[in-house]
Amino acid sequence: MVSTVVHVALAGLIAVALLRDTFGVRSLAVVLGAVIGIDLDVFVGWWIVGAHRAAFHTLLLPLLLVGLLVYDTRIRERSFVGQQFGSDGVRTGWVAIAAIVFAGIGPDLFMNGVNLLYPLHDQFYVLNGHIRISTKEGLVQTFVDLSPTESPSGSPDSGQVAVGSTEEVGDRFRTGVDPSPSESGGESGSVERIFPIVESGQQLLLVLTSAFVVGSRLLEERRRP
Repeated sequence: MVSTVVHVALAGLIAVALLRDTFGVRSLAVVLGAVIGIDLDVFVGWWIVGAHRAAFHTLLLPLLLVGLLVYDTRIRERSFVGQQFGSDGVRTGWVAIAAIVFAGIGPDLFMNGVNLLYPLHDQFYVLNGHIRISTKEGLVQTFVDLSPTESPSGSPDSGQVAVGSTEEVGDRFRTGVDPSPSESGGESGSVERIFPIVESGQQLLLVLTSAFVVGSRLLEERRRP
């Protein structure tokens, strides 16, 4: 499982890399807030079973945001974002969209699966595999295997796998907010609620690296005259 902390850590690195001179507390907050917002579909799961990893994890959301930003900045005579926040606001908007895709949706796609085209196409996908160079087989990769399987319990090198609709896998993504998705928020107070922070050494390294990089950049900005 990828926690919100890990999503935010990756978004922080994206913000530092792409915001450039626009970087600051407010622009950073916008980017991180956009990524945190993706995980808020866990609350939608109280009413729609399987909505977590579907309602806001769909690629249709960033595509919609891209369309709105393009229309506002390229087609309209006067850009609303440009007038309100200037060119810095426009750049922050683009970086926030990039963070949604790569830090908000991406890690879940590679870890547990997301409903990529919900609600137009109700199907969860998990993208996993490996790329290797073998002295016997040459370059070997398994990421583009599009053959679906009926069960998500395949090997970790199974490529892109369709694992079911929201109805079929709706109770698979248990969270501290919704530990029993199939019960739609009707759990008793005695139910254990687990809120993950990091689940592996690699995730901890990512969080620590992001904290160091983002913290260093914030300190640098604060020292500027």
